Amino acid sequence: MAHKRPTVSRETTADAARQPQQPDFNDTPIAAAAARASQVLTPGASGNLPRPPELRVITVANQKGGVGKTTTAVNMAAGLSLHGLGVLVIDLDPQGNASTALGIDHRRPDIASVYELLLGEVSLREAIQKSPSNENLYCVPATLDLAGAEIELVSLVARENRLRNAIAHETLAEFGIDYVLIDCPPSLGLLTVNAMVAAREVLIPIQCEYYALEGVGQLLRNIELVQAHLNPQLHVSTVLLTMYDGRTKLADQVAEEVRNHFGNKVLGTIIPRSVKVSEAPGYGMTIIEYDPGSRGAMSYLDAAREFAFKAVAAEGVQ
Repeated sequence: MAHKRPTVSRETTADAARQPQQPDFNDTPIAAAAARASQVLTPGASGNLPRPPELRVITVANQKGGVGKTTTAVNMAAGLSLHGLGVLVIDLDPQGNASTALGIDHRRPDIASVYELLLGEVSLREAIQKSPSNENLYCVPATLDLAGAEIELVSLVARENRLRNAIAHETLAEFGIDYVLIDCPPSLGLLTVNAMVAAREVLIPIQCEYYALEGVGQLLRNIELVQAHLNPQLHVSTVLLTMYDGRTKLADQVAEEVRNHFGNKVLGTIIPRSVKVSEAPGYGMTIIEYDPGSRGAMSYLDAAREFAFKAVAAEGVQ
Protein backbone atom coordinates (compact mmCIF):
# COMPACT_ATOMS: atom_id res chain seq x y z
CA MET A 1 0.00 0.00 0.00
CA ALA A 2 1.45 3.34 -1.03
CA HIS A 3 2.04 5.90 1.68
CA LYS A 4 0.67 9.32 1.16
CA ARG A 5 3.20 12.14 1.18
CA PRO A 6 2.42 14.50 4.05
CA THR A 7 1.37 17.89 2.90
CA VAL A 8 2.19 21.22 4.48
CA SER A 9 -0.38 23.92 4.08
CA ARG A 10 0.55 27.38 2.93
CA GLU A 11 -0.83 28.72 6.20
CA THR A 12 1.56 26.53 8.23
CA THR A 13 4.55 27.70 6.16
CA ALA A 14 3.51 31.31 6.52
CA ASP A 15 3.11 30.88 10.30
CA ALA A 16 6.63 29.45 10.56
CA ALA A 17 8.02 32.34 8.57
CA ARG A 18 6.34 34.76 10.92
CA GLN A 19 7.94 33.15 13.98
CA PRO A 20 10.71 35.34 15.44
CA GLN A 21 14.17 34.00 14.64
CA GLN A 22 16.36 33.25 17.65
CA PRO A 23 19.56 35.34 17.47
CA ASP A 24 22.86 33.50 17.22
CA PHE A 25 24.71 34.83 20.23
CA ASN A 26 27.90 33.13 19.04
CA ASP A 27 28.05 35.45 16.05
CA THR A 28 28.26 38.86 17.72
CA PRO A 29 31.17 41.27 18.27
CA ILE A 30 31.06 40.60 22.02
CA ALA A 31 31.14 36.83 21.52
CA ALA A 32 34.00 37.13 19.04
CA ALA A 33 35.96 39.30 21.49
CA ALA A 34 35.27 36.82 24.29
CA ALA A 35 36.51 33.94 22.13
CA ARG A 36 39.69 35.85 21.29
CA ALA A 37 40.23 36.73 24.96
CA SER A 38 39.79 33.10 25.97
CA GLN A 39 42.41 32.02 23.46
CA VAL A 40 44.85 34.73 24.55
CA LEU A 41 44.48 33.93 28.25
CA THR A 42 44.69 30.14 27.87
CA PRO A 43 48.28 29.05 28.60
CA GLY A 44 49.93 27.75 25.46
CA ALA A 45 46.96 28.57 23.20
CA SER A 46 48.87 31.33 21.42
CA GLY A 47 51.85 29.06 20.83
CA ASN A 48 55.50 29.95 21.39
CA LEU A 49 57.71 32.23 19.34
CA PRO A 50 61.25 31.25 18.32
CA ARG A 51 63.95 32.45 20.65
CA PRO A 52 66.38 34.91 19.10
CA PRO A 53 69.85 33.50 18.40
CA GLU A 54 71.25 36.01 20.89
CA LEU A 55 69.99 38.52 23.42
CA ARG A 56 68.18 41.43 21.76
CA VAL A 57 68.40 44.85 23.44
CA ILE A 58 66.01 47.38 21.90
CA THR A 59 65.56 51.05 22.69
CA VAL A 60 62.01 52.33 22.18
CA ALA A 61 62.56 55.98 21.35
CA ASN A 62 60.83 59.04 19.95
CA GLN A 63 61.39 62.42 21.55
CA LYS A 64 57.94 63.56 20.42
CA GLY A 65 55.49 62.98 23.25
CA GLY A 66 52.16 61.22 22.90
CA VAL A 67 53.13 58.83 20.12
CA GLY A 68 52.45 55.63 22.06
CA LYS A 69 56.08 55.00 23.01
CA THR A 70 55.53 53.62 26.52
CA THR A 71 52.34 51.87 25.40
CA THR A 72 54.31 50.17 22.64
CA ALA A 73 57.16 49.17 24.97
CA VAL A 74 54.96 47.49 27.58
CA ASN A 75 52.51 45.86 25.18
CA MET A 76 55.19 44.52 22.85
CA ALA A 77 56.91 43.15 25.96
CA ALA A 78 53.66 41.58 27.14
CA GLY A 79 53.02 40.08 23.71
CA LEU A 80 56.47 38.52 23.54
CA SER A 81 56.29 37.16 27.08
CA LEU A 82 52.86 35.65 26.44
CA HIS A 83 54.45 33.57 23.70
CA GLY A 84 57.01 32.05 26.06
CA LEU A 85 59.89 34.52 25.70
CA GLY A 86 61.67 36.13 28.64
CA VAL A 87 61.36 39.92 28.48
CA LEU A 88 62.81 42.71 30.63
CA VAL A 89 61.49 46.27 30.40
CA ILE A 90 63.86 48.96 31.66
CA ASP A 91 61.87 52.08 32.53
CA LEU A 92 64.07 55.12 31.84
CA ASP A 93 61.22 57.64 32.01
CA PRO A 94 61.01 59.48 35.36
CA GLN A 95 57.22 59.42 35.10
CA GLY A 96 57.37 55.66 35.58
CA ASN A 97 54.42 54.92 33.31
CA ALA A 98 55.92 51.67 32.03
CA SER A 99 56.40 50.48 35.61
CA THR A 100 52.77 51.31 36.39
CA ALA A 101 51.46 49.49 33.32
CA LEU A 102 53.41 46.37 34.30
CA GLY A 103 51.88 46.37 37.77
CA ILE A 104 55.05 47.38 39.64
CA ASP A 105 54.55 49.55 42.74
CA HIS A 106 57.41 51.92 41.99
CA ARG A 107 56.34 54.40 44.70
CA ARG A 108 57.50 52.12 47.51
CA PRO A 109 60.27 53.90 49.42
CA ASP A 110 62.39 50.74 49.65
CA ILE A 111 62.25 49.73 45.99
CA ALA A 112 65.49 49.46 44.02
CA SER A 113 65.08 51.38 40.77
CA VAL A 114 66.92 52.25 37.57
CA TYR A 115 68.15 55.42 39.30
CA GLU A 116 70.26 53.45 41.80
CA LEU A 117 71.26 51.09 39.00
CA LEU A 118 72.70 53.95 36.92
CA LEU A 119 74.59 55.34 39.90
CA GLY A 120 76.04 51.92 40.70
CA GLU A 121 74.33 51.67 44.10
CA VAL A 122 72.50 48.42 43.31
CA SER A 123 73.08 45.50 40.96
CA LEU A 124 70.80 44.50 38.11
CA ARG A 125 69.74 41.43 40.09
CA GLU A 126 68.58 43.67 42.95
CA ALA A 127 66.71 46.06 40.65
CA ILE A 128 64.73 43.50 38.60
CA GLN A 129 61.08 43.10 39.61
CA LYS A 130 58.74 40.41 38.26
CA SER A 131 55.50 41.68 36.71
CA PRO A 132 52.38 40.06 38.22
CA SER A 133 50.85 39.76 34.75
CA ASN A 134 53.23 37.11 33.41
CA GLU A 135 55.96 34.91 34.87
CA ASN A 136 58.21 35.67 31.86
CA LEU A 137 57.88 39.45 32.16
CA TYR A 138 60.23 41.58 34.29
CA CYS A 139 60.82 45.27 34.88
CA VAL A 140 63.49 47.58 36.26
CA PRO A 141 61.21 50.34 37.55
CA ALA A 142 61.66 54.09 37.48
CA THR A 143 61.04 56.44 40.40
CA LEU A 144 60.82 60.22 40.63
CA ASP A 145 64.48 60.24 41.70
CA LEU A 146 65.32 59.57 38.08
CA ALA A 147 64.29 63.14 37.22
CA GLY A 148 67.55 64.39 38.73
CA ALA A 149 69.72 61.70 37.21
CA GLU A 150 70.52 63.73 34.08
CA ILE A 151 72.35 66.29 36.26
CA GLU A 152 74.03 63.73 38.50
CA LEU A 153 75.30 61.67 35.56
CA VAL A 154 77.10 64.62 34.01
CA SER A 155 80.00 64.47 36.46
CA LEU A 156 80.39 60.69 36.42
CA VAL A 157 83.06 58.80 34.51
CA ALA A 158 81.81 57.16 31.29
CA ARG A 159 78.42 58.76 31.85
CA GLU A 160 77.03 57.55 28.51
CA ASN A 161 77.92 53.92 29.32
CA ARG A 162 76.33 53.62 32.75
CA LEU A 163 73.35 51.57 31.62
CA ARG A 164 75.35 49.35 29.27
CA ASN A 165 77.81 48.53 32.05
CA ALA A 166 74.96 47.85 34.47
CA ILE A 167 73.21 45.32 32.22
CA ALA A 168 75.12 42.20 33.19
CA HIS A 169 74.48 39.49 30.61
CA GLU A 170 75.05 36.71 33.12
CA THR A 171 72.21 38.13 35.25
CA LEU A 172 69.92 38.36 32.22
CA ALA A 173 70.74 34.74 31.37
CA GLU A 174 69.96 33.76 34.95
CA PHE A 175 66.45 35.25 34.59
CA GLY A 176 65.99 33.68 31.14
CA ILE A 177 65.77 37.03 29.35
CA ASP A 178 65.58 36.96 25.54
CA TYR A 179 64.53 40.59 24.98
CA VAL A 180 65.36 43.83 26.77
CA LEU A 181 63.11 46.76 25.88
CA ILE A 182 64.23 50.17 27.13
CA ASP A 183 61.50 52.78 27.44
CA CYS A 184 63.04 56.24 26.97
CA PRO A 185 61.78 59.63 28.12
CA PRO A 186 60.36 61.96 25.43
CA SER A 187 63.64 63.82 25.03
CA LEU A 188 67.12 63.38 23.56
CA GLY A 189 69.02 63.87 26.81
CA LEU A 190 71.58 61.79 28.64
CA LEU A 191 69.09 59.09 29.67
CA THR A 192 68.14 58.47 26.04
CA VAL A 193 71.82 58.44 25.05
CA ASN A 194 72.45 55.80 27.74
CA ALA A 195 69.64 53.71 26.28
CA MET A 196 71.09 53.97 22.77
CA VAL A 197 74.58 53.04 23.92
CA ALA A 198 73.22 50.00 25.78
CA ALA A 199 71.14 48.75 22.84
CA ARG A 200 71.82 47.41 19.37
CA GLU A 201 68.41 48.24 17.93
CA VAL A 202 66.01 51.17 17.96
CA LEU A 203 62.25 50.74 17.67
CA ILE A 204 60.50 53.98 16.67
CA PRO A 205 56.75 54.28 17.24
CA ILE A 206 55.20 56.85 14.87
CA GLN A 207 51.59 57.93 15.21
CA CYS A 208 49.41 58.17 12.11
CA GLU A 209 48.68 61.87 12.61
CA TYR A 210 49.71 65.27 11.35
CA TYR A 211 53.34 66.19 12.13
CA ALA A 212 54.08 62.47 12.56
CA LEU A 213 57.55 62.72 11.06
CA GLU A 214 58.34 66.01 12.78
CA GLY A 215 61.29 65.41 15.07
CA VAL A 216 62.07 61.97 13.68
CA GLY A 217 64.80 63.56 11.55
CA GLN A 218 66.49 64.89 14.68
CA LEU A 219 66.16 61.48 16.33
CA LEU A 220 67.84 59.84 13.33
CA ARG A 221 70.68 62.39 13.47
CA ASN A 222 71.22 61.61 17.14
CA ILE A 223 71.29 57.89 16.35
CA GLU A 224 73.96 58.59 13.73
CA LEU A 225 76.02 60.52 16.30
CA VAL A 226 75.80 57.64 18.77
CA GLN A 227 76.80 55.25 15.97
CA ALA A 228 79.80 57.36 15.06
CA HIS A 229 81.15 57.98 18.56
CA LEU A 230 79.72 55.50 21.08
CA ASN A 231 77.95 52.47 19.61
CA PRO A 232 78.71 51.48 16.01
CA GLN A 233 76.27 48.54 16.19
CA LEU A 234 73.22 50.72 16.84
CA HIS A 235 70.65 50.82 14.05
CA VAL A 236 66.96 51.44 13.47
CA SER A 237 65.52 47.95 13.09
CA THR A 238 61.80 48.56 13.47
CA VAL A 239 59.17 51.26 12.94
CA LEU A 240 55.65 50.73 14.27
CA LEU A 241 52.67 52.80 13.13
CA THR A 242 50.38 53.65 16.05
CA MET A 243 47.09 55.47 16.70
CA TYR A 244 45.73 54.62 13.27
CA ASP A 245 42.22 55.95 12.59
CA GLY A 246 40.80 54.27 9.50
CA ARG A 247 38.06 56.90 9.20
CA THR A 248 40.54 59.53 8.02
CA LYS A 249 42.47 59.83 4.78
CA LEU A 250 45.28 61.50 6.73
CA ALA A 251 46.10 58.25 8.54
CA ASP A 252 46.58 56.43 5.24
CA GLN A 253 48.69 59.28 3.86
CA VAL A 254 50.97 59.29 6.92
CA ALA A 255 51.29 55.48 6.83
CA GLU A 256 52.25 55.62 3.14
CA GLU A 257 54.79 58.38 3.78
CA VAL A 258 56.40 56.45 6.64
CA ARG A 259 56.59 53.26 4.54
CA ASN A 260 58.16 55.17 1.66
CA HIS A 261 60.78 56.61 3.99
CA PHE A 262 61.65 53.54 6.11
CA GLY A 263 60.80 50.71 3.70
CA ASN A 264 60.72 47.19 5.12
CA LYS A 265 61.67 48.39 8.59
CA VAL A 266 58.00 49.29 9.07
CA LEU A 267 55.96 46.44 10.54
CA GLY A 268 52.96 45.36 8.50
CA THR A 269 50.85 45.43 11.66
CA ILE A 270 49.31 48.82 12.49
CA ILE A 271 48.07 49.71 15.98
CA PRO A 272 44.59 51.28 15.87
CA ARG A 273 43.51 54.22 17.97
CA SER A 274 41.74 52.71 20.97
CA VAL A 275 40.24 54.02 24.20
CA LYS A 276 40.90 50.65 25.85
CA VAL A 277 44.63 50.93 25.14
CA SER A 278 44.64 54.32 26.91
CA GLU A 279 42.64 53.02 29.87
CA ALA A 280 44.75 49.96 30.64
CA PRO A 281 47.72 51.66 32.42
CA GLY A 282 45.30 53.30 34.85
CA TYR A 283 44.54 49.82 36.16
CA GLY A 284 48.20 48.80 36.31
CA MET A 285 47.83 46.53 33.29
CA THR A 286 48.86 46.15 29.69
CA ILE A 287 46.05 46.10 27.12
CA ILE A 288 46.67 42.37 26.66
CA GLU A 289 45.79 41.79 30.31
CA TYR A 290 43.13 44.50 30.60
CA ASP A 291 41.07 43.62 27.51
CA PRO A 292 42.68 40.64 25.74
CA GLY A 293 39.93 40.34 23.13
CA SER A 294 40.09 43.95 21.97
CA ARG A 295 41.45 45.14 18.65
CA GLY A 296 44.30 46.91 20.44
CA ALA A 297 45.38 43.75 22.25
CA MET A 298 45.22 41.61 19.12
CA SER A 299 47.17 44.23 17.15
CA TYR A 300 50.00 44.32 19.70
CA LEU A 301 50.08 40.52 19.79
CA ASP A 302 50.37 40.48 16.00
CA ALA A 303 53.07 43.17 16.12
CA ALA A 304 55.07 41.21 18.71
CA ARG A 305 54.79 38.05 16.62
CA GLU A 306 55.89 39.85 13.46
CA PHE A 307 58.72 41.56 15.35
CA ALA A 308 60.05 38.22 16.64
CA PHE A 309 59.80 36.31 13.37
CA LYS A 310 61.29 39.17 11.36
CA ALA A 311 64.45 39.20 13.48
CA VAL A 312 64.86 35.43 13.32
CA ALA A 313 64.36 35.47 9.56
CA ALA A 314 66.99 38.21 9.26
CA GLU A 315 69.46 35.95 11.08
CA GLY A 316 68.73 33.15 8.64
CA VAL A 317 67.22 30.94 11.34
CA GLN A 318 64.10 29.02 10.48
